[in-house]
Amino acid sequence: MIKLNYKKKQTNISLMANINFKPKQIVKKLLSVLPERGVDVLTSRYGLGKIEKKMTLDSIGKIYGITRERVRQIENYALTNIRKSNAYKNEKAAFSDLENLIHSLGGIVVEEDFLNHISSDKSLQNHINFLLVLGDTFKKRKEDSDFKHRWHVNEELSKQVEDSLKKLYSKLGINDLLPESEIVAKFLEHLKDVSEKYKNQEIMKRWLALSKKLDKNAIGEWGVAHSPNINTKGMRDYAFLVIRKHGSPIHFKEVAKQIGIVFNKKAHIATTHNELIKDERFVLVGRGLYALAEWGYMSGVVKDVIKKIITKNGPLTKEDIIDKVLKERYVKDNTILVNLQNQKCFKKDKEGKYHLV
Repeated sequence: MIKLNYKKKQTNISLMANINFKPKQIVKKLLSVLPERGVDVLTSRYGLGKIEKKMTLDSIGKIYGITRERVRQIENYALTNIRKSNAYKNEKAAFSDLENLIHSLGGIVVEEDFLNHISSDKSLQNHINFLLVLGDTFKKRKEDSDFKHRWHVNEELSKQVEDSLKKLYSKLGINDLLPESEIVAKFLEHLKDVSEKYKNQEIMKRWLALSKKLDKNAIGEWGVAHSPNINTKGMRDYAFLVIRKHGSPIHFKEVAKQIGIVFNKKAHIATTHNELIKDERFVLVGRGLYALAEWGYMSGVVKDVIKKIITKNGPLTKEDIIDKVLKERYVKDNTILVNLQNQKCFKKDKEGKYHLV
């Protein structure tokens, strides 16, 4: 009996399950119905021997002095003969176990994740993969621009899930970031015709992992895979996610520290500060304090903020200006008053209200 540990780091998926057969023993029995060359070709193609690396048609052809097409014919003939054999019929229970496992994981699984988490043993993975190739109920869909290599046991379900993932992706903007619970909820909106038995958090996350165009960042938020908020590549992207995770203005020294903690990247304080200054996603709201522009903070120095406030609200008293500026900047009242004394920018009328010059 093999204990399977299905666990995906990026999506926090975990599942413990059991299958009641030994893959290597099953494969040995199935290969025993073939002539020597058929065994050799399948062993080489699927990494079933001492050498775990799978060989290409060309490399196998060179060993035997035949064309790659002839190797393909031998492979297909061997697979067909196994499926017709009594040995194959006798191992029906093993294939049923694999089918039930895939059903329990949602009926459609990413190939790499499925094999990796059945076992860390590459040889054992190769034997499971070979059984998937042989099994009548298992259908593989090859990697394309939208999805990873995946296996399914229900054609209709597979199409529904893939169509829903495409619709979900089409509704997301490049800068959209959603917590996991929210993207699962949006995903479910496109899965109304799917059986209720699949509509649980774990299966939803496995299905999301099928997509190459959706992904999750280091702080657990989902979005478009090629977005800099997801596919982080530099200090600015790291800083953005650190500040977003913090949820309120934070000093650039702390940003550098958190980059090291969250991303395991060495961030120099001066370099981090320079990157924050250069990027329009960040707004300086106090001495060394940075917030995200998406939070609604006005850009510019205190003088610029006062100008924008007066432009938006019309002439205001000193008290009103101070109150509104403090909602945008972490500064002292006196800093605001000093800026109001700039006669090139502001003038006070007889009612004590400030206007733009």
